[in-house]
Amino acid sequence: MNHGRRGFLAAAFGTGVALTLGSAGAFAARKTTGHRQITPSKTQVRSRSAPLATARTALVPFDTAPFPYRGTMPGSNAPFLNVTEGSRKGHRTGSGRVYWEDETYNDSRVLLHIPKGFDIRRPALMMVFFHGHGATLERDVLDRQKVPAQISASNANVVLVAPQLAIDARDSSAGKFWQPGAFGRFVGEAGQQLARLFGEKRALRTFASMPIVLVAYSGGYVAAASAIEQGGLKKRVRGVVLLDSLYGDLDKFAHWIEADPSAFFVSVYLGSTRNQNAQLEGILAAHDVDVSPELSTRLATGGVTVAPGGAGRHRDLVTHAWVDYPIIDILQRLPEYRR
Repeated sequence: MNHGRRGFLAAAFGTGVALTLGSAGAFAARKTTGHRQITPSKTQVRSRSAPLATARTALVPFDTAPFPYRGTMPGSNAPFLNVTEGSRKGHRTGSGRVYWEDETYNDSRVLLHIPKGFDIRRPALMMVFFHGHGATLERDVLDRQKVPAQISASNANVVLVAPQLAIDARDSSAGKFWQPGAFGRFVGEAGQQLARLFGEKRALRTFASMPIVLVAYSGGYVAAASAIEQGGLKKRVRGVVLLDSLYGDLDKFAHWIEADPSAFFVSVYLGSTRNQNAQLEGILAAHDVDVSPELSTRLATGGVTVAPGGAGRHRDLVTHAWVDYPIIDILQRLPEYRR
């Protein structure tokens, strides 16, 4: 990293992110083939507000959040909450570990972030971030992995939507996102809540029509795979980025890649997902899909990248990968969406 960028990041991260803790009352929502250059989606701009003078960040309860979840396991009639002890209900994972609903699956909050300088009059993206195991939104996504700060420092016209999945647990469950259309409903509510955070009702159509990029870290792959398989958003999802996250669901990702060659797919790996990424490359090769080992400088042209994620640790990959602060690097490869 050069000194200029290091200084810029230090300034961006050093100021921190002011977080608003939303309450349900304050923030409740009203109920082709071949690669081609992608023109930024024509979001329906109805607001003429100037660029934001200050960043806006909040933890907001959602009705459509992945948890709590009282449904069934995917592909079966077995209940997700499959353990009972007195009045408590819990979920036994494949490893045999039991997590209780009142401790692990009861947080409906979503981390929202609109960066300083966000310009609703310009093409913009919604980045949905799925955290991995052992994570909370405040401690990990906000403070340790600095996802909102990376968006702010990228100069990209991008807003963040990061749902809480299983709280601080070794569990990749997707909750409501396993249900057909559920992720689409979640994105619809995200548009409403972002418009409220932005502070202007006329902005709703813009947030409600933004193209989407999914970024999944580690165990977040299950939610990402469910979102693209049955989220109901079709070609509104313009890109998927997996940060050492391809632990499974290879068929779902491969199908999505083949179905929309105009979108981009990036999977970076360390040792834990190297074999799965090699398997995905084999699946795609069998269907004549080209895979590059290097990131394109213009991701919006579409294509597939499978590449090593650097020499760092899995736990640190969201901040130390092939470059420091890889989310900044990804967003800067989308110059169509600069502020």
